[in-house]
Amino acid sequence: MDKRLIWLAVGSFTMSTVGFVFSSLLPSIAADTHTTIPRAGHLITLFALSYAIGAPLLSALAGAADRRRLLVAAMLTFVVGNCIAATSVSFATLLFAQIVMGMASGLFAATAQATAVSLAGAEHRALAISIVVGGTTFAVALGAPLGALIAAFWGWRGTFGAIALLGLSCAAVLWLRLPRGLSGTKLTMSERFGAIGRPGVASSLSVTFLYLTGGFMIISYLAPLAIDGAGLSQLALPGLLLAFGVGAVIGNLSSGYLADRLGATRVVTASLISALVVSLMIATGLHLLTRDLAGLLLIGIMVPWDIVGWAFPPAQASRIVGFAPEVAHLTLSLNASAIYLGIATGTAIGGRVLENTAAADLGFFAALFPVASLAVLYAGLRSHRRRLATVAAE
Repeated sequence: MDKRLIWLAVGSFTMSTVGFVFSSLLPSIAADTHTTIPRAGHLITLFALSYAIGAPLLSALAGAADRRRLLVAAMLTFVVGNCIAATSVSFATLLFAQIVMGMASGLFAATAQATAVSLAGAEHRALAISIVVGGTTFAVALGAPLGALIAAFWGWRGTFGAIALLGLSCAAVLWLRLPRGLSGTKLTMSERFGAIGRPGVASSLSVTFLYLTGGFMIISYLAPLAIDGAGLSQLALPGLLLAFGVGAVIGNLSSGYLADRLGATRVVTASLISALVVSLMIATGLHLLTRDLAGLLLIGIMVPWDIVGWAFPPAQASRIVGFAPEVAHLTLSLNASAIYLGIATGTAIGGRVLENTAAADLGFFAALFPVASLAVLYAGLRSHRRRLATVAAE
């Protein structure tokens, strides 16, 4: 393995931490900026939406630019966004910072995966991509709880400051370690989005989008769910996020093995069913149990939920690559955009739910999306089987 891939993974870790640590920062940001938690949720929505748009749009505009320069420029822009957030004096400035960070993160992610494949070679493409994407998993496992812990002692501004320092260090190492003259591939927007027309890809991207929408209706508002819904204290949030992250790492690492043994589609189906069950358990538990028991339920459900839930991304990526292996670099990029569009949509819908109902009701609304995902998955599988039967008959 080319050791330089580790620094691309560190870059992914740094940028992804912002997206996942927000769930613990929303109450304090809302209090300091004199706004509501649902309105503060727009910060997550804007970051995710900017990421989803930035990945394909900026990658197309960058064309064949030197990847070393592009990655460092994206990381430094991300650092600037964190500095703006850490020193912001208004909610509007915070929103602007999320746009800067989200666009930079989307460009970095798309460029880092392509650079990883170039460094490792086509024969190690899957491993190279998994290492870079693994940085996102560790952002859930370590970045988010550490960010929440920093916020507990130095406030949410301290979290952005710490992420900026890590990003600056990462940019310096990438500049020193990555090779010069590693050019990208110039593709137009139509070429990048043309992969959606491949059989099976569009329905799979829809499943990704729906799954993440339902999941982040809960994940983005984990703090009000834990504090207002389950009666936990603010100091319990780092531990809750740590349990969340441990489950994510186990699920992510075991996904490949399970997909090889059971089939990627079965792993994806299990994740969707798990999301449905957990959403309903959280909603009914927080409504029917005492606050002490509801808090224990929320803590206890984190690890098993995320083992099954985070088995979804690698297995789903494997399914999407299987439909069109020759354009895997395009379909994986589109899948990343679908993930962040789901995060943006789930956060936006969850905010509206919080404005009109209790935090405990988030689970009931979130449960609708894995049901929709299962329906789209089933319809896609039927269509794929019919297509295979038609080809065999010809």
